[in-house]
Amino acid sequence: MKVFLTFHGISVVAKNSLLISALALTLTGCNSFLDITPDGQAKRDEMLKTKSGIEDALYGTYAQMRQQSLYGCELSIRGVEVLAQNMTCPGNDDIEMLQNYEYDKTDMRSWAESIWTAMYNNISNANSVLNSDLVRGAREFPYTTYKGEALALRAYMHFDLVRLFTPQYTLNPTADGIPYQTEFSLVTPQFESEQKNYEHILADLLEAERLLKVQPKHQYDVTAFMNDSQSHLNLYAVWGTLARVYLTMGNKEKAAAYADSVITKSPYKLKEKTEVINDVAGILSQKETLFGVYYGDFYSTTSELLQKRTFYQSLDPRSDFMDYYERESLPLDYRTSAYFTQIEAGGQYFYRLSKFTDIYELNNNSGSRPAELILGINLIRIPEMYYILAECLLDSDPAKAKAYYNEVRAHRGLSALDESTDLTQELIDLEFFKEYFGEGQQFFRYKRLNQPISSHDAQSIYPASDKIYVIPIPNSEYANRY
Repeated sequence: MKVFLTFHGISVVAKNSLLISALALTLTGCNSFLDITPDGQAKRDEMLKTKSGIEDALYGTYAQMRQQSLYGCELSIRGVEVLAQNMTCPGNDDIEMLQNYEYDKTDMRSWAESIWTAMYNNISNANSVLNSDLVRGAREFPYTTYKGEALALRAYMHFDLVRLFTPQYTLNPTADGIPYQTEFSLVTPQFESEQKNYEHILADLLEAERLLKVQPKHQYDVTAFMNDSQSHLNLYAVWGTLARVYLTMGNKEKAAAYADSVITKSPYKLKEKTEVINDVAGILSQKETLFGVYYGDFYSTTSELLQKRTFYQSLDPRSDFMDYYERESLPLDYRTSAYFTQIEAGGQYFYRLSKFTDIYELNNNSGSRPAELILGINLIRIPEMYYILAECLLDSDPAKAKAYYNEVRAHRGLSALDESTDLTQELIDLEFFKEYFGEGQQFFRYKRLNQPISSHDAQSIYPASDKIYVIPIPNSEYANRY
């Protein structure tokens, strides 16, 4: 049975957001719906009094991350990739407004609000778990794990809101931030500084790390919920998130330490160059994914937007993308043919970003997919940790930085930089671009480094500025306050 708590109306993080937060609980059997009325509230509270109910609530929180307005589309393959000028769609007004950074337009304000609202609604779901009696003061396994995952979820989602809606921290740490929502209640959280936002994000992640560290001791006492840990914000994913957060804050020492922990202590390793093809094609990479969201229907989104070429809807890669992959004529970068294919339409051939297209669905052969593969969206992969270390050590230990950089190149079919060639930030940027094209991280990287962005047609440059890099907070957030 799938049970959903549904709510009426539209809202943001303020009072109304908490009234309409969608707590999706994944069970088995039939479908039913509970409104947040006093009766519905009581039923929700009753469900969270059991271990299975808490697990269902967490399942639902992860499930809500795959909404189209969140990581199911806009924060992965479409919206933020258009902002990075990686993808385009000639003739599509919404896409053109995004790639022109026309945030003041009505449709763009609606786009931003859909992200803001969906994310805060789902943060409320995580808070519902955290505020439950069994989890709030958890000291015993498995409740410590539930609390750790919920805290990590809350921090992860707030972090992406901060990256979208506030200035780059290293340029202006005292800038206005966003509300940090910690309660499932009618209390409207206040806006706070960006510095305070990051304090809360780190506090949640560090507490999650402390709580999740004990889980390996209970490897023979796990519940079914803890299987397929790649689809959970597990300890290694928390480390990866901490590396990402510290790097965004400019703390290279701690970013490097957490990235190193992932590489040296986690079971995840770089795949071989021959394994690059189809490795993230609608599935979580078995070797490289620290965290991803299960999404059984991701193919329907990628097929329409990326694989097909439907006028006014499908997305084309930026015009010069191949120049990045073919900058070195030899040896072959295995990502080139693994990530892109050509299709024929109207007598012309077009490149498609086929990196995420489920080959089993594409060939109408889903029954042949190996059972161990997890359908979904990759959100943190281990190559990022190597790039973080390369960047953090670039000045302090250039030889070690170069070694991390060369390690990823070797696993993508490329030769190491020769001894006479110095590693530079530009070279790290190039490899990051090639590795993460289409995965929703490039825009945030440009923003963190305060870099200009080359337009999708390579004809103009957008200088770095808050007009590009800071999405305006929806007006309704202020309108709903009193």
